[in-house]
Amino acid sequence: MSRSLIQRISPFLIARIKQNHKLLRSSFYSSSSSALHEASSESCQSPSPSVDAIHITDNCVKRMKELQASEDTSKEKMLRLSVEAGGCSGFQYVFDLDDKTNPDDSVFEREGVKVVVDNISYDFVKGATVDYVEELIRSAFVISIYVSSGKVD
Repeated sequence: MSRSLIQRISPFLIARIKQNHKLLRSSFYSSSSSALHEASSESCQSPSPSVDAIHITDNCVKRMKELQASEDTSKEKMLRLSVEAGGCSGFQYVFDLDDKTNPDDSVFEREGVKVVVDNISYDFVKGATVDYVEELIRSAFVISIYVSSGKVD
């Protein structure tokens, strides 16, 4: 993608994130939407593979198991993935270790390792792959998103 295209669509995408956030916030606090929310959470956690699921690589599973083994707490740590406004392309992918889920989270699991994504961020990472890479200058969790025109990191 050219830089000018990214600069043109970033304000639109940021506004869309804010709009989705407001809609989701208002719907989660109303009692009429709780059944819908529960149904959507269950469908995101179903064991059947989906095109929209978050895929977890072997390297990611291995590193998370290492991190879980090194933790002193008895609580299981999960990898939380979130999308925030900012960065060169308008978004930043943020990874954190977390030991709890929120009501609006989607949970994806492979070999006992869980990746947790909030509903707003999930719209931007559907079908993505979470990996752990070790390079000469860094070691980090990374996300690869495939769009119809090719791979976007």
